[in-house]
Amino acid sequence: MLEKKPERAAEIQVLSRVQGALKRPVTVKAARGLSHFGEHAIGWFAAGLVGAAVDRERRKDWLVAAAGVVAAHGASIAVKRVVRRPRPEDPSVEVLVGTPSRLSFPSSHATSTTAAAVLYSGLTGRNLVPALVPPMLASRLVLGVHYPTDVLAGAALGGVVGGLLRRKIRKKG
Repeated sequence: MLEKKPERAAEIQVLSRVQGALKRPVTVKAARGLSHFGEHAIGWFAAGLVGAAVDRERRKDWLVAAAGVVAAHGASIAVKRVVRRPRPEDPSVEVLVGTPSRLSFPSSHATSTTAAAVLYSGLTGRNLVPALVPPMLASRLVLGVHYPTDVLAGAALGGVVGGLLRRKIRKKG
């Protein structure tokens, strides 16, 4: 086990409390579903492809947005490899899903979900952020695979990437 730094100890405490409050069979099942949907941004990329198939007038915008989701995911992977923060490991936190790596910061699920919510909001005309982002962020905590700052940083990164690309799509269109 890694030596606990004071900031990590506080985050472990928050993480443990979140699990204690939310870890129920139905919640864990839903969180695992979100985890699988968001893995490598595949679900959000597929949603963009569906948008491109359905909205023929803005097909190119949907494809650019879907590529933006993948780019945001790639950015999170690049940051993970630089920061190299290990995932939470503490007896008070139960890990409830497998992960493709042992790196934690930022949460790629939070990054791609926020980018998708921002980009697809612009294309649907509906604010999808409140409906999509909080459940994904909470799911990563319920599953015990991220510190709270991992999901917040991932959401911030996804928001920046999604926002920049959304402005580009809007200017062009």
